[in-house]
Amino acid sequence: MASEIPGRRVQIERDTLETQIRVALDLDGSGRSNFQTGVPFLEHMLDQVARHGLIDLDIQASGDLHIDAHHTVEDVGITLGQALAKALGEKKGIRRYGQAYVPLDEALSRVVVDLSGRPGLVYEVQFRRAVIGTFDVDLFQEFFQGLVNHAGMTLHIDNLRGTNAHHQAETIFKAFGRALRMAVEPDPRMAGITPSTKGAL
Repeated sequence: MASEIPGRRVQIERDTLETQIRVALDLDGSGRSNFQTGVPFLEHMLDQVARHGLIDLDIQASGDLHIDAHHTVEDVGITLGQALAKALGEKKGIRRYGQAYVPLDEALSRVVVDLSGRPGLVYEVQFRRAVIGTFDVDLFQEFFQGLVNHAGMTLHIDNLRGTNAHHQAETIFKAFGRALRMAVEPDPRMAGITPSTKGAL
């Protein structure tokens, strides 16, 4: 379904001494993705967001991976947040709220999104191990913190259960994609209206 809200396809570039990031996204896409970040497990998780959020997402990143992946992962989150904020504009006519529960075998996560204009992250995740492959799971929180700070989003992430860290991570990112898809979706009953009693988000 084509969106009636213009300007939901954007590109953002962010260059620092630590990283160079380019994010292109289309909120009304079909789930296509293309990633070159140098961090394969992050790319695997971002693919879940694109596919389950039906967002076309292209992220190109180069960073100081010779040190570690921290700056690259955090800055991808920041730049993706900036792109979301730009694509959403004044947020007129969208649903604003989204939520999803996603299971994967023994793991189950819940993610709730409010495109409130107020950055806030509640992150209740206890991974069963500290590293998945070579990826430090602490960096997921850094990714989401950077994202919410720059998207102006309130985000609650709860991993409710799970014994396999890969499954835990995958349910979080799939649920985030589905919750985001719901929140950014045009609401035909709210056409041209800001979904807030304040009249602005």
